[in-house]
Amino acid sequence: MTQHKGLDRRSFLRNTGWTALVAGAAANTPLAAAPFDLAETAQAPAGTFDFDTPYNRLGTDSIKYDQPNRTYGKGSVEVGMGIADMDFRAAPSITKALQERLQHENWGYLDTPASFAEGIIAWNKKKYNVDIKPGELIVTMGVHPGLIATLKAFSPVGSKVLLQTPTYNGFYGDLTASRTISQEVLLKRVNGKFEMDFDAFDAAIGPETYAFILCNPQNPTGNCWSEADLMKIGEICLKRGVLVMADEIHCDFAMKGQKYTPFANLPDKKIVNNSITYKAASKSFGLAAHKTAWFHSTNPELLAKVRVHHRAEMNTLGIVANQAAYAGGEEWLRQCVNYIDGNHDFAVDYIKKNLPLVKAYKAEGTYLMWLDMTGLAEKIDAKGRADKFNREKAANVAARKPEQMIEEWLVRNAKVHLNSGASYGKGSDNHMRMNIATSRKTLEKALSNMASAMRAGTTSMAQG
Repeated sequence: MTQHKGLDRRSFLRNTGWTALVAGAAANTPLAAAPFDLAETAQAPAGTFDFDTPYNRLGTDSIKYDQPNRTYGKGSVEVGMGIADMDFRAAPSITKALQERLQHENWGYLDTPASFAEGIIAWNKKKYNVDIKPGELIVTMGVHPGLIATLKAFSPVGSKVLLQTPTYNGFYGDLTASRTISQEVLLKRVNGKFEMDFDAFDAAIGPETYAFILCNPQNPTGNCWSEADLMKIGEICLKRGVLVMADEIHCDFAMKGQKYTPFANLPDKKIVNNSITYKAASKSFGLAAHKTAWFHSTNPELLAKVRVHHRAEMNTLGIVANQAAYAGGEEWLRQCVNYIDGNHDFAVDYIKKNLPLVKAYKAEGTYLMWLDMTGLAEKIDAKGRADKFNREKAANVAARKPEQMIEEWLVRNAKVHLNSGASYGKGSDNHMRMNIATSRKTLEKALSNMASAMRAGTTSMAQG
């Protein structure tokens, strides 16, 4: 294994007590009982990439792995399946570009090269036939700063912002930062599939509604909205004077047989001109911590108003990494998406066969699964646990919801951390979000741990 300055992998692995799952697998040890793998992902022969060898992130201050262990106690979580970033080693083009830039040991102010925006424009044209003119593109530090600047430009303090729920919990933070209020509209559940409720959406628009945050593909439900869906929702917003803010950060993850439709490609120019689209390479290439994103619109008046509230403080390595991703990472991403598609199939099949208390379906897009944990919630009396906790807690301790009790139960009994559905808005009762952008061996270990915990009994929760 490699050793990085200030981070001795062998040392921190010994300290955490984790050993290699691959070694256990090689010895024909069942995955359910095998120790966790710590090997590093590498490029395989013949131009293929190895996504199947687990890549260790423990001890690197990872929010996905280290934060739950800090919350619940050292060694509480073996498998982090929560926050939406990937466990894979970065595309080689990214690592190479960063290593080359590090040879220049000066970190003064960066004059962002024109080639950076050109790469973004070329990628969108090639992949999705989206035409973006240079003057229509604004680079920012992340999707959130772009959304917040837009809300400040178009939604007065105290006004309503439409959200189709369950939806990405980060949007609520954007509303807090812009001092606006959520207007939640439930997605319909039809035969296990989520659909837009256009009548409810239209009815929810009032005189204080100025904006709608669209998630496309949708987090956490995984919907890849069709052109018909987007046209209908776009028509309503145009007619009612509501700006469409299209968060399309998961756009590169459409599963087999599905299609991502850019809002900017809709056939009605008036609808498109009533929108701003927000994107990044961060989900696609695992670059979340590099804090680089961008947004665009065909309507210069919209962008001019947003610019008044927007300030980007870019970082050198973020620019370098993102540019390298689009310039040389296309094949890596293609193989990555195919691998994740296989993870979706594997997880749905495994859950159906081995976790009767959980319901799952294959998402159309994203690398997320929205799990219905109603069976487990009832068996462990998650609501009763939450009620008891809330009655007995100290006044300065935050109240808990049943979904948070499910989260804790899984940590205590399965050593697996999932995102509690409690923060994803209305319609999230008894649901958990699981990130499957990881090695299939890691995914199988997580599911196996969960199945074993549920089989072993659900009458008590360790440490409360």
